[in-house]
Amino acid sequence: MTKSNKIIYWISTLWLALGMLSSGIVQLFQVKEGVDFILKMGYPAFFLTILSVWKILGVVVVLIPKFPLLKEWAYAGFFFAMSGAVFSHIASGSPVSEIFPALFSLVLIVVSWYFRPADRKIISVNP
Repeated sequence: MTKSNKIIYWISTLWLALGMLSSGIVQLFQVKEGVDFILKMGYPAFFLTILSVWKILGVVVVLIPKFPLLKEWAYAGFFFAMSGAVFSHIASGSPVSEIFPALFSLVLIVVSWYFRPADRKIISVNP
């Protein structure tokens, strides 16, 4: 892995982890604005608890070494959550300023996943 790829990986991964962790904590404590917003989009308030737990666990998995299969699941979960957020915002008529954080998170997920080091990938061995 080249030095520039490693830098791209760590910058995107740390930004991703920071975003997921901070939004996960806000959702876990069910800050009033977040609850109001999720209700406005038509989801039940308990959905925030589910999202927050999975986000926080996903951050732990992405940052710790080893466990490449779990990392794949964490990246997939992040991707599904953020793409779902984008489409939920669009469907509920949110302005672009409210859609942008989820879109930015999607970009960080893809960049972090693409540039991850070999020891964080599932390596298939052909017989």
